[in-house]
Amino acid sequence: MIDLKEAYTPRPISFLELWEYEGWKMKVYGISSTGDYPRKKLVERAKETAMDILPVPSVTNTHYGAGFIGVHEGEGASFIFIDWWTNENELMHHVYVGPHEEPGNFEYVTPKGLIACCWDLKVLSFERDSWVDQILNNPTGAPDIEGYLNCRLNELV
Repeated sequence: MIDLKEAYTPRPISFLELWEYEGWKMKVYGISSTGDYPRKKLVERAKETAMDILPVPSVTNTHYGAGFIGVHEGEGASFIFIDWWTNENELMHHVYVGPHEEPGNFEYVTPKGLIACCWDLKVLSFERDSWVDQILNNPTGAPDIEGYLNCRLNELV
């Protein structure tokens, strides 16, 4: 039997901004266990981390200069995930975890196997559906990157 430390509590997932860097257009999402939005310094740290790992040039024959960043101020730690689309239907996913009291001290945990928590998975699912609808199965017959970037999640989950 699993002993839960606490019952599930919905958290707000909010689109914070469309952030641009070196030709990349990244949707930035905030998730917080303590309020409506994560602390601004966590959001800034997420963007700094993205600057270190996003490939340049942003648009090539394998990636499209579009993706998303999640900043999750959780109960016991803070999480950052940085994702971008490649090879038409594949998602590059990088996860970092850091203590609340040291927002500049994040550890890269993707090699350890951590993917996402149940709240982060809602963002991944939404972004997957948006990519399919606007890029892979767009009713116009042509991929619509701007349409994808305009699909934004704002929900209590």
